Amino acid sequence: MSDPKTLPYRPCAGIMLVNAEGKVFVGQRNDSPLEAWQMPQGGIDPGEDAEAAALRELGEETGVMPDKVELIAEAPGAFVYDLPELLGKVWKGKWRGQTQRWFLYRFLGTDADIDIATEHEEFRAWRWSDPADLPRLIVPFKKALYEQVLTAFAPHLGATPHR
Repeated sequence: MSDPKTLPYRPCAGIMLVNAEGKVFVGQRNDSPLEAWQMPQGGIDPGEDAEAAALRELGEETGVMPDKVELIAEAPGAFVYDLPELLGKVWKGKWRGQTQRWFLYRFLGTDADIDIATEHEEFRAWRWSDPADLPRLIVPFKKALYEQVLTAFAPHLGATPHR
């Protein structure tokens, strides 16, 4: 097996989706026995724009279509995390972790527009959560990443008036 430190990072995009009350969408992963929740995220396909990937992943994981969201902000730069060594088997040992681009979107729909029973079902449950709770809800090895995402979007977080 090759040294994990020599492996590349998987390009990835994520969305922090906030509702009118300033709560953030989180889903509980199907493939983890842990009580771990995360925001929608996933790989960027070759030739795909990061924001397009984020919107595609949002639809694949939550059923939320692009007409139900509005871009608020894009985090400057990328955030990087390494997989813990025991999880190095993920992605068949091809990646050492992920480099992620993050986007903050306002949810314009209703809870009825969310359907996690998608073709690419990744979540077994979902809920709206206070942004400050995100670091304690995520798997421990992504805690620092979520803190960075929260810092990047802090000026934009909070309840928004109903339209």
